[in-house]
Amino acid sequence: MPINLRALTAILAMAALMPLSTFAQGAAITFGGIRADTSLPVEVTADQLNVSQTDGTATFTGNVLIGQGDMRLSADEVLVEYGGQDRTRIERLHAKGGVTLVNGSEAAEAQEAVYSVTAGEVVMTGSVLLTQNGSTIAGERLVVDLASGTGRMEGRVKTVLQPGAN
Repeated sequence: MPINLRALTAILAMAALMPLSTFAQGAAITFGGIRADTSLPVEVTADQLNVSQTDGTATFTGNVLIGQGDMRLSADEVLVEYGGQDRTRIERLHAKGGVTLVNGSEAAEAQEAVYSVTAGEVVMTGSVLLTQNGSTIAGERLVVDLASGTGRMEGRVKTVLQPGAN
């Protein structure tokens, strides 16, 4: 079957104009501003606190704001899981409802986020929107390595790429 050169050229031209991320199911991103020293103290402010000695958790609700160094995480509710023999070391923070993670000029929004403090990793899920340096990238799951400042957006990734100025 002969190839229609004109049709092939048109298809390739259209594909070249589309952002590469529209084809991607996952995209590696630099997340340089969202770096954190996980050894710093974690400061929590909220409207209410419920503590369970049984399972070693604390639930903060209402206007929750968590700070660690320059990093800020806000949500409607955050479950704090403690670990270690004496249950005094924070293992994980599970944030729900209107979650926003900010550090410097970079911010990410999602429905939920799990911050594994000992692993130095934040996993954000549910309609994730990352804004950095005037650009945005959206997906269903964002995994951020706080030590390296790198991340990976997964799911149906979408972004608009702006051509650089000459």
